[in-house]
Amino acid sequence: MIRPLHDYVLLEKVKEEEKTESGIILTTKEAKDEPSHGIVVAVGPGKVEDGKLTPIDLKAGQQVIYKKYSGTEVKEKDDKKDYLLISADDILAVVE
Repeated sequence: MIRPLHDYVLLEKVKEEEKTESGIILTTKEAKDEPSHGIVVAVGPGKVEDGKLTPIDLKAGQQVIYKKYSGTEVKEKDDKKDYLLISADDILAVVE
């Protein structure tokens, strides 16, 4: 398992697909600056500022919106899923 350090968050990328009523998957062109969605898998302990640890306000399982083109794509050897290691500052919102 990948365990993020400092103020990093490990996300599982959510692939958004558009389907017709009959179930046909349509390919869509993504907007260049449109944010992306992901699911939080693991959260680092937080950021140290002025000698104090500031924890990250995220939990595993939450769906988030993050800045497009941010973070580093990673794959775990045993798992075939695509993950993204991203700074907590690049996460814009939690989807509720």
